[in-house]
Amino acid sequence: MRTSRLTTTAVAVAAISVLATACTGQSEAGASDDPNAKTTINFWHGWSAPAEVKAVEDNIDRFEKAHPNITVKVSGNINDDKLNQALRAGGSDGPDVVSSFTTANVGKFCSSGAFADLKPFIEKSKLDLEKTFPKVLLDYTQFEGKRCALPLLTDAYGLYYNKDAFEKAGIKAPPKTMSELASVAKKLTVEKGDSYEQLGFMPTFHGYETVASHYMSSWDHTYFDENGKSNIAKDPAFAEMFTYQKKLVEDLGGYDKLEKYRGTFGDEWGAKHPFHTGQVAMQLDGEWRLGMAESAGADFEIGVAPMPVADDEADSYGKGFLSGTIVGIAPASKKQNAAWELVKYMTSDTKAVVEFANGIRNVPSTLDALKSPDLKFDPRFKTFLDIAQHPKSSTSDGAVNGSTYQLTLQDFGYQYEKGAVKDLQAGLEKTAQQIDTDIAKAK
Repeated sequence: MRTSRLTTTAVAVAAISVLATACTGQSEAGASDDPNAKTTINFWHGWSAPAEVKAVEDNIDRFEKAHPNITVKVSGNINDDKLNQALRAGGSDGPDVVSSFTTANVGKFCSSGAFADLKPFIEKSKLDLEKTFPKVLLDYTQFEGKRCALPLLTDAYGLYYNKDAFEKAGIKAPPKTMSELASVAKKLTVEKGDSYEQLGFMPTFHGYETVASHYMSSWDHTYFDENGKSNIAKDPAFAEMFTYQKKLVEDLGGYDKLEKYRGTFGDEWGAKHPFHTGQVAMQLDGEWRLGMAESAGADFEIGVAPMPVADDEADSYGKGFLSGTIVGIAPASKKQNAAWELVKYMTSDTKAVVEFANGIRNVPSTLDALKSPDLKFDPRFKTFLDIAQHPKSSTSDGAVNGSTYQLTLQDFGYQYEKGAVKDLQAGLEKTAQQIDTDIAKAK
């Protein structure tokens, strides 16, 4: 599953902080191993679900057939903490090719040397990045001009909705603007005493996927100014988002009532997810939710649409939040040329990307693969393919301390939505100061 990709935790940030101080190795243009020699390399990844692990193994089998001199030893269910320990230790048993779900930490990976610089390998292979990958994916796999990773499949976020509930409420189409989302959410909400029979949409920041960074994709926004300072108190989009979210919380019953109801939800990755069970009628989520909902036996027709956008940005409808798996080379690897062959194959070979996307049910990460007729998906999945290619789709900005600034912003959201912070602008200014202080310390 994708828990570590979707939910940034203090544990993950702490692990990356240690990693940054421990790993200082850099890739060199003169990697000395012979990529044509018979060798074995280690590939570490984070997938753990049986179907996903099989898709990884199938992908590696295809690579080994194309590169019979290279054997790949695969280790799965590797989170950033385990990866950190291995990169610190180095040695022949450690990884040669490394992957992570934590795109927000690429700034940390690149600036610290935790992942090797890929520039010499890219130049030697004459891989044209701009003709191979969508721009947003190129942005989140580099930091300040240093490229230490490439994208390996994409996650695109949209809006799932219960078509049966829509029909019962007389709603003809999914909302396209945030004001429409609020209106539809209220129409779909059916109260039951001090709780709900059905909630139109779970708006709280503790809700599944309704985190600040995912909300912000509905507004045109800039996290940092041209000097690298936090922009959240100056860019009006942030105040607009927090104001909107807090009002939606109040309109749907209030923070306490919503949080009490949230306590009845099943696990995000299990069959009893509240969208599967009909407890919520709309859900902000990634492309994987469609297959999971159907596998869980959801007894209603599922609709999929882009997430609504800010009212004054209606012409940008169709965009969404993007993230995904990243892959790179361990700086201590003695087999970096062979490792690059695997990285290049997994990330840029169209057939490999398409077949891996089919197997793992993620969005392909190359321009050619996104248009491939060999993609095997439910027709509704096209929504996510379109979001991945939309020119205004976005992701969170990189930072030298990784996702720490997102945690800080999210923590502010928790305080603001429940009323602990009364002055929004003052709160944003204080939060911006904390972000700037943390980044200065990291440098």
